[in-house]
Amino acid sequence: MATGLLALLDDIALIMDDIASATKSATHKTSALLADDLAVSAKKTSGYATERELPVIWAITKGSFINKMIILPAVFTLSYFAPFLILPVLLIGGVYLSYEGAEKVIEFIFHKGEKKENKKEMSEKEKIRSAILTDFILSLEIIIIALSAVQDKTFEVQVVSVTAVALLATVGVYGLVALIVRMDDFGLLLMERYEGFLKKFGYYLVISLPYVIKTLSVIGTVAMLLVGGGILSHNLEFIHHLTENLITPFGDLLTGLAAGTVTYLVLNAVKECSDGKKASYRMLWLISTGDGREDSIQKS
Repeated sequence: MATGLLALLDDIALIMDDIASATKSATHKTSALLADDLAVSAKKTSGYATERELPVIWAITKGSFINKMIILPAVFTLSYFAPFLILPVLLIGGVYLSYEGAEKVIEFIFHKGEKKENKKEMSEKEKIRSAILTDFILSLEIIIIALSAVQDKTFEVQVVSVTAVALLATVGVYGLVALIVRMDDFGLLLMERYEGFLKKFGYYLVISLPYVIKTLSVIGTVAMLLVGGGILSHNLEFIHHLTENLITPFGDLLTGLAAGTVTYLVLNAVKECSDGKKASYRMLWLISTGDGREDSIQKS
């Protein structure tokens, strides 16, 4: 009896050790993407009135938990019944992350300072929905990458370790976001209540908030390119051969930037062709209906 109990405890200890090791590996794999998630979340939850900041963050956090409840069972089902589909989904995610990172770089270099015309002001609910949708996409990538890091483990260990990473990511990211967006309020409190060093420290907290968010945005962009490029270069043989002589981070960054730029150009070309076809169809329709006056055609 005692021997059986000891054997059971030994098995449990081995399983827990496997889970701890797998969780550590998955967390390490997703760390760069978590930095991007933090940057995006901080940017999307800033700019609200002070009394609305924490309620908005809590609403997005609840949405993030719901996202995880949808994504985790779907990904585990896919991994169990069709594991061969994990790599294509991972590659699609790599292209998406590369595109997002490259788009930010291109916008910064070529379109910096341009004002977006006819930009519709979003309500608080619309902003929250937008943030939850972005969280869904990033959560999917985090979970897929975490799962790819523990593919050599048993299915049970995969489920526990990836779920732990997903939930810890939500708590950690939005906990840090709450601290960041309330940093200026804490600074004001120090300025009002104290003198000397603490007052000066509070002042620097207030004025540094916009720079912290901008810095996080830059870190997030670099993280997206690194993760996206890393996924592509480590899983596509021909890309790996092109970048194997480069220092790994530098090669991943270039791969992500190149893949994202190509995707950006292709999507823009498709969009322009689609807009051109719509304009042509509109013009033909105006002419066919007898409303082909010059002013009508110009408006189309």
